[in-house]
Amino acid sequence: MVSQIISCLSKSSSLLCISGSRSLIQPKTYNRGGLNRFSPGLATQRLSTVIRKKWRSASIFNSGKEPGGEGKEGSSDWAILERWEVPWEWQTASLTSLACVLSFVLTGLAEMAALPYLGVDVEKLSLDQKAEILFLDQGITTAVILAVIFTVAKTFDPLPEDILRYDLKQPFNLQKGWLVWGGIGLVAAVGGIALTGVALSLFSTETPEREVDSLMQLLPLIGSSNISTLSLVGITGVLAPLLEETVFRGFFMVSLTKWVPTPIAIIISSAAFALAHLTPGEFPQLFILGSVLGLTYAQTRNLITPMVIHGLWNSGVILLLTFLQVQGYDIKELLQGS
Repeated sequence: MVSQIISCLSKSSSLLCISGSRSLIQPKTYNRGGLNRFSPGLATQRLSTVIRKKWRSASIFNSGKEPGGEGKEGSSDWAILERWEVPWEWQTASLTSLACVLSFVLTGLAEMAALPYLGVDVEKLSLDQKAEILFLDQGITTAVILAVIFTVAKTFDPLPEDILRYDLKQPFNLQKGWLVWGGIGLVAAVGGIALTGVALSLFSTETPEREVDSLMQLLPLIGSSNISTLSLVGITGVLAPLLEETVFRGFFMVSLTKWVPTPIAIIISSAAFALAHLTPGEFPQLFILGSVLGLTYAQTRNLITPMVIHGLWNSGVILLLTFLQVQGYDIKELLQGS
Protein backbone atom coordinates (compact mmCIF):
# COMPACT_ATOMS: atom_id res chain seq x y z
CA MET A 1 0.00 0.00 0.00
CA VAL A 2 2.79 2.44 0.88
CA SER A 3 4.57 1.80 -2.40
CA GLN A 4 1.31 2.36 -4.28
CA ILE A 5 0.77 5.73 -2.62
CA ILE A 6 4.38 6.78 -3.21
CA SER A 7 4.01 5.71 -6.84
CA CYS A 8 0.81 7.66 -7.26
CA LEU A 9 2.31 10.80 -5.76
CA SER A 10 5.49 10.59 -7.76
CA LYS A 11 3.75 10.03 -11.07
CA SER A 12 1.48 13.01 -10.72
CA SER A 13 4.25 15.32 -9.63
CA SER A 14 6.75 14.22 -12.21
CA LEU A 15 4.23 14.69 -14.96
CA LEU A 16 3.78 18.27 -13.86
CA CYS A 17 7.48 18.81 -14.37
CA ILE A 18 7.55 17.10 -17.75
CA SER A 19 4.66 19.14 -19.06
CA GLY A 20 6.24 22.41 -17.97
CA SER A 21 9.67 21.68 -19.42
CA ARG A 22 8.69 19.98 -22.70
CA SER A 23 10.62 16.88 -21.70
CA LEU A 24 13.85 16.90 -24.00
CA ILE A 25 -0.33 30.50 -13.60
CA GLN A 26 -10.70 44.43 0.60
CA PRO A 27 -12.99 43.25 2.58
CA LYS A 28 -15.71 45.80 2.10
CA THR A 29 -16.25 47.93 5.12
CA TYR A 30 -19.66 47.64 6.63
CA ASN A 31 -21.74 50.71 6.10
CA ARG A 32 -23.43 51.41 9.38
CA GLY A 33 -25.19 54.44 7.99
CA GLY A 34 -28.27 52.38 7.28
CA LEU A 35 -29.05 51.92 11.01
CA ASN A 36 -31.35 54.57 12.39
CA ARG A 37 -30.29 55.43 15.91
CA PHE A 38 -33.84 56.38 16.85
CA SER A 39 -35.58 53.49 15.10
CA PRO A 40 -38.15 51.66 17.26
CA GLY A 41 -36.64 48.36 16.09
CA LEU A 42 -33.12 49.29 17.17
CA ALA A 43 -32.87 46.73 19.96
CA THR A 44 -33.97 43.92 17.69
CA GLN A 45 -31.56 45.00 14.95
CA ARG A 46 -28.63 45.15 17.36
CA LEU A 47 -29.43 41.74 18.83
CA SER A 48 -29.66 40.25 15.33
CA THR A 49 -26.37 41.89 14.37
CA VAL A 50 -24.59 40.48 17.44
CA ILE A 51 -25.90 36.98 16.73
CA ARG A 52 -24.80 37.14 13.09
CA LYS A 53 -21.37 38.45 14.09
CA LYS A 54 -20.78 35.63 16.58
CA TRP A 55 -21.90 33.00 14.10
CA ARG A 56 -19.71 34.34 11.30
CA SER A 57 -16.65 34.71 13.48
CA ALA A 58 -16.83 30.98 14.16
CA SER A 59 -16.45 30.20 10.48
CA ILE A 60 -12.86 29.66 9.34
CA PHE A 61 -13.87 30.77 5.87
CA ASN A 62 -15.10 34.18 7.05
CA SER A 63 -13.91 36.85 4.66
CA GLY A 64 -13.40 39.41 7.38
CA LYS A 65 -16.34 41.67 6.51
CA GLU A 66 -18.42 43.30 9.22
CA PRO A 67 -21.89 41.87 9.89
CA GLY A 68 -24.32 42.97 7.27
CA GLY A 69 -21.63 43.63 4.67
CA GLU A 70 -22.30 42.44 1.19
CA GLY A 71 -19.89 40.36 -0.83
CA LYS A 72 -18.69 41.27 -4.26
CA GLU A 73 -21.61 41.25 -6.63
CA GLY A 74 -23.89 39.87 -3.93
CA SER A 75 -21.82 36.76 -3.16
CA SER A 76 -21.72 34.85 0.12
CA ASP A 77 -19.98 36.04 3.26
CA TRP A 78 -17.51 33.21 2.76
CA ALA A 79 -14.41 34.54 1.03
CA ILE A 80 -13.97 31.24 -0.76
CA LEU A 81 -17.23 31.83 -2.66
CA GLU A 82 -16.70 35.48 -3.60
CA ARG A 83 -16.09 36.48 -7.19
CA TRP A 84 -13.28 38.72 -8.35
CA GLU A 85 -14.02 42.13 -9.86
CA VAL A 86 -12.57 41.31 -13.28
CA PRO A 87 -11.93 44.44 -15.39
CA TRP A 88 -11.57 42.72 -18.79
CA GLU A 89 -14.15 41.10 -21.07
CA TRP A 90 -14.29 37.66 -22.65
CA GLN A 91 -12.38 38.79 -25.73
CA THR A 92 -9.35 39.72 -23.62
CA ALA A 93 -9.55 36.52 -21.59
CA SER A 94 -9.80 34.35 -24.72
CA LEU A 95 -7.07 36.07 -26.71
CA THR A 96 -4.69 36.16 -23.74
CA SER A 97 -5.21 32.45 -23.09
CA LEU A 98 -4.52 31.74 -26.76
CA ALA A 99 -1.41 33.94 -26.61
CA CYS A 100 -0.13 31.93 -23.64
CA VAL A 101 -0.56 28.65 -25.53
CA LEU A 102 1.15 30.02 -28.63
CA SER A 103 3.98 31.44 -26.52
CA PHE A 104 4.55 28.02 -24.96
CA VAL A 105 4.65 26.26 -28.33
CA LEU A 106 6.69 28.87 -30.19
CA THR A 107 9.22 29.21 -27.37
CA GLY A 108 9.83 25.47 -27.47
CA LEU A 109 10.20 25.44 -31.24
CA ALA A 110 12.60 28.39 -31.13
CA GLU A 111 14.75 26.69 -28.51
CA MET A 112 14.90 23.45 -30.48
CA ALA A 113 15.87 25.33 -33.63
CA ALA A 114 18.52 27.34 -31.79
CA LEU A 115 20.37 24.40 -30.23
CA PRO A 116 22.13 23.23 -33.44
CA TYR A 117 23.23 26.79 -34.23
CA LEU A 118 24.71 27.03 -30.75
CA GLY A 119 26.68 23.84 -31.33
CA VAL A 120 24.69 21.85 -28.78
CA ASP A 121 24.33 18.13 -29.47
CA VAL A 122 21.73 16.89 -27.01
CA GLU A 123 22.78 13.27 -27.45
CA LYS A 124 26.32 14.06 -26.28
CA LEU A 125 25.36 16.12 -23.24
CA SER A 126 26.03 14.86 -19.74
CA LEU A 127 23.14 14.41 -17.31
CA ASP A 128 24.09 17.62 -15.51
CA GLN A 129 24.11 19.55 -18.77
CA LYS A 130 20.70 18.15 -19.72
CA ALA A 131 19.33 19.18 -16.34
CA GLU A 132 20.73 22.68 -16.77
CA ILE A 133 19.17 22.99 -20.24
CA LEU A 134 15.81 21.88 -18.84
CA PHE A 135 16.10 24.54 -16.14
CA LEU A 136 16.98 27.19 -18.73
CA ASP A 137 14.10 26.07 -20.94
CA GLN A 138 11.62 26.33 -18.07
CA GLY A 139 13.01 29.73 -17.10
CA ILE A 140 12.63 31.15 -20.61
CA THR A 141 9.13 29.73 -20.99
CA THR A 142 8.06 31.14 -17.64
CA ALA A 143 9.44 34.59 -18.44
CA VAL A 144 7.78 34.75 -21.88
CA ILE A 145 4.31 33.66 -20.74
CA LEU A 146 4.33 35.85 -17.63
CA ALA A 147 5.36 38.78 -19.83
CA VAL A 148 2.26 38.17 -21.97
CA ILE A 149 -0.09 38.10 -18.97
CA PHE A 150 1.35 41.12 -17.19
CA THR A 151 1.53 43.15 -20.40
CA VAL A 152 -2.19 42.59 -20.91
CA ALA A 153 -2.98 43.23 -17.23
CA LYS A 154 -0.99 46.47 -17.32
CA THR A 155 -3.48 47.95 -19.78
CA PHE A 156 -6.17 47.69 -17.08
CA ASP A 157 -4.28 49.54 -14.34
CA PRO A 158 -5.11 50.08 -11.62
CA LEU A 159 -6.11 46.45 -11.04
CA PRO A 160 -8.16 45.36 -8.02
CA GLU A 161 -5.84 44.49 -5.16
CA ASP A 162 -6.73 40.79 -5.19
CA ILE A 163 -5.92 40.16 -8.87
CA LEU A 164 -2.41 38.81 -9.67
CA ARG A 165 -1.44 39.36 -6.05
CA TYR A 166 1.77 37.91 -4.60
CA ASP A 167 1.94 38.85 -0.92
CA LEU A 168 4.27 37.38 1.71
CA LYS A 169 2.68 39.35 4.56
CA GLN A 170 0.67 37.76 7.38
CA PRO A 171 1.56 34.12 6.70
CA PHE A 172 -0.12 32.92 9.91
CA ASN A 173 -3.43 34.76 9.56
CA LEU A 174 -6.17 32.15 10.11
CA GLN A 175 -8.41 33.56 7.40
CA LYS A 176 -5.95 34.68 4.73
CA GLY A 177 -2.50 33.43 5.77
CA TRP A 178 -0.64 31.85 2.85
CA LEU A 179 1.40 29.58 5.12
CA VAL A 180 -1.61 28.42 7.14
CA TRP A 181 -3.68 27.66 4.07
CA GLY A 182 -0.66 26.34 2.23
CA GLY A 183 -0.26 23.73 4.97
CA ILE A 184 -3.96 22.91 4.96
CA GLY A 185 -3.97 22.60 1.19
CA LEU A 186 -0.87 20.40 1.09
CA VAL A 187 -2.38 17.94 3.57
CA ALA A 188 -5.64 17.93 1.61
CA ALA A 189 -3.82 17.41 -1.70
CA VAL A 190 -1.68 14.54 -0.41
CA GLY A 191 -4.68 12.82 1.17
CA GLY A 192 -6.98 13.37 -1.78
CA ILE A 193 -4.48 12.23 -4.41
CA ALA A 194 -3.41 9.21 -2.38
CA LEU A 195 -7.01 8.09 -1.92
CA THR A 196 -7.71 8.70 -5.61
CA GLY A 197 -4.67 6.63 -6.59
CA VAL A 198 -5.75 3.77 -4.34
CA ALA A 199 -9.31 3.90 -5.68
CA LEU A 200 -8.11 3.91 -9.29
CA SER A 201 -5.81 0.96 -8.63
CA LEU A 202 -8.87 -1.11 -7.75
CA PHE A 203 -10.24 -0.61 -11.26
CA SER A 204 -7.01 -0.63 -13.27
CA THR A 205 -4.51 -3.45 -13.69
CA GLU A 206 -1.81 -1.64 -15.68
CA THR A 207 -0.32 1.82 -16.14
CA PRO A 208 -0.92 3.45 -19.55
CA GLU A 209 2.23 3.30 -21.63
CA ARG A 210 2.12 7.03 -22.38
CA GLU A 211 2.40 7.97 -18.71
CA VAL A 212 5.14 5.41 -18.10
CA ASP A 213 7.19 6.70 -21.04
CA SER A 214 6.83 10.32 -19.94
CA LEU A 215 7.72 9.52 -16.36
CA MET A 216 10.79 7.51 -17.28
CA GLN A 217 12.34 10.48 -19.07
CA LEU A 218 13.07 12.13 -15.74
CA LEU A 219 14.46 9.13 -13.91
CA PRO A 220 18.07 9.37 -15.18
CA LEU A 221 18.29 12.89 -13.75
CA ILE A 222 16.84 12.09 -10.33
CA GLY A 223 19.61 11.72 -7.80
CA SER A 224 22.36 11.56 -10.43
CA SER A 225 24.19 14.56 -8.91
CA ASN A 226 23.62 17.64 -6.79
CA ILE A 227 23.40 19.80 -9.92
CA SER A 228 20.72 17.61 -11.48
CA THR A 229 18.74 17.45 -8.25
CA LEU A 230 18.91 21.22 -7.71
CA SER A 231 17.90 21.85 -11.31
CA LEU A 232 14.88 19.58 -11.01
CA VAL A 233 13.87 21.14 -7.69
CA GLY A 234 14.23 24.59 -9.25
CA ILE A 235 12.02 23.56 -12.17
CA THR A 236 9.34 21.72 -10.21
CA GLY A 237 9.45 23.68 -6.97
CA VAL A 238 9.84 27.28 -8.19
CA LEU A 239 9.48 27.93 -11.92
CA ALA A 240 6.61 25.56 -12.75
CA PRO A 241 4.46 26.65 -9.78
CA LEU A 242 5.08 30.32 -10.56
CA LEU A 243 4.06 29.85 -14.19
CA GLU A 244 1.15 27.45 -13.77
CA GLU A 245 -0.45 29.17 -10.78
CA THR A 246 -0.28 32.56 -12.47
CA VAL A 247 -1.83 31.18 -15.67
CA PHE A 248 -4.43 28.72 -14.36
CA ARG A 249 -5.41 30.33 -11.06
CA GLY A 250 -4.27 33.95 -11.26
CA PHE A 251 -5.61 34.66 -14.75
CA PHE A 252 -7.84 31.89 -16.11
CA MET A 253 -9.80 31.03 -12.96
CA VAL A 254 -10.16 34.66 -11.95
CA SER A 255 -11.39 35.60 -15.43
CA LEU A 256 -14.05 32.88 -15.32
CA THR A 257 -15.58 34.34 -12.15
CA LYS A 258 -16.83 37.27 -14.23
CA TRP A 259 -19.41 34.91 -15.78
CA VAL A 260 -19.73 31.88 -13.48
CA PRO A 261 -19.70 31.36 -9.69
CA THR A 262 -16.30 30.82 -8.10
CA PRO A 263 -16.83 27.07 -7.38
CA ILE A 264 -17.65 26.49 -11.06
CA ALA A 265 -14.59 28.51 -12.08
CA ILE A 266 -12.47 26.30 -9.82
CA ILE A 267 -13.84 23.15 -11.46
CA ILE A 268 -13.32 24.44 -15.02
CA SER A 269 -9.80 25.72 -14.34
CA SER A 270 -8.87 22.46 -12.58
CA ALA A 271 -10.04 20.45 -15.59
CA ALA A 272 -8.03 22.71 -17.91
CA PHE A 273 -5.01 22.36 -15.61
CA ALA A 274 -5.25 18.55 -15.74
CA LEU A 275 -5.82 18.41 -19.50
CA ALA A 276 -2.90 20.76 -20.19
CA HIS A 277 -0.47 18.13 -18.93
CA LEU A 278 -1.46 15.76 -21.77
CA THR A 279 -1.55 12.72 -19.49
CA PRO A 280 -5.11 11.32 -19.61
CA GLY A 281 -4.33 8.51 -17.19
CA GLU A 282 -3.38 11.04 -14.52
CA PHE A 283 -6.42 13.30 -15.01
CA PRO A 284 -8.16 12.40 -11.70
CA GLN A 285 -5.07 13.11 -9.57
CA LEU A 286 -4.24 16.32 -11.41
CA PHE A 287 -7.87 17.45 -11.15
CA ILE A 288 -7.84 16.88 -7.39
CA LEU A 289 -4.60 18.83 -7.07
CA GLY A 290 -5.96 21.67 -9.23
CA SER A 291 -9.13 21.83 -7.15
CA VAL A 292 -7.17 22.15 -3.91
CA LEU A 293 -5.00 24.85 -5.46
CA GLY A 294 -8.09 26.72 -6.66
CA LEU A 295 -9.89 26.49 -3.32
CA THR A 296 -6.94 27.77 -1.31
CA TYR A 297 -6.38 30.61 -3.76
CA ALA A 298 -10.05 31.59 -3.57
CA GLN A 299 -9.81 31.64 0.23
CA THR A 300 -6.63 33.71 0.53
CA ARG A 301 -6.74 35.76 -2.71
CA ASN A 302 -2.96 35.36 -2.75
CA LEU A 303 -1.07 33.42 -5.45
CA ILE A 304 1.69 32.62 -2.97
CA THR A 305 -0.67 30.08 -1.36
CA PRO A 306 -1.17 27.72 -4.34
CA MET A 307 2.46 28.29 -5.36
CA VAL A 308 3.63 26.99 -1.97
CA ILE A 309 1.39 23.91 -2.21
CA HIS A 310 2.37 23.24 -5.82
CA GLY A 311 6.07 23.77 -5.16
CA LEU A 312 6.22 21.61 -2.03
CA TRP A 313 4.25 18.88 -3.76
CA ASN A 314 6.48 18.75 -6.84
CA SER A 315 9.87 19.23 -5.21
CA GLY A 316 8.91 16.99 -2.29
CA VAL A 317 8.39 14.04 -4.62
CA ILE A 318 11.68 14.72 -6.43
CA LEU A 319 13.52 14.78 -3.10
CA LEU A 320 11.72 11.64 -1.91
CA LEU A 321 12.68 9.73 -5.05
CA THR A 322 16.25 11.00 -4.73
CA PHE A 323 16.38 9.75 -1.14
CA LEU A 324 15.00 6.33 -2.11
CA GLN A 325 17.54 6.00 -4.91
CA VAL A 326 20.41 6.92 -2.58
CA GLN A 327 19.17 4.26 -0.18
CA GLY A 328 19.52 1.67 -2.94
CA TYR A 329 15.93 1.36 -4.13
CA ASP A 330 15.24 0.83 -7.82
CA ILE A 331 12.84 3.73 -8.32
CA LYS A 332 12.07 2.67 -11.88
CA GLU A 333 10.88 -0.71 -10.65
CA LEU A 334 9.07 0.97 -7.77
CA LEU A 335 7.15 3.28 -10.08
CA GLN A 336 6.30 0.58 -12.61
CA GLY A 337 5.26 -1.80 -9.86
CA SER A 338 2.05 0.07 -9.19
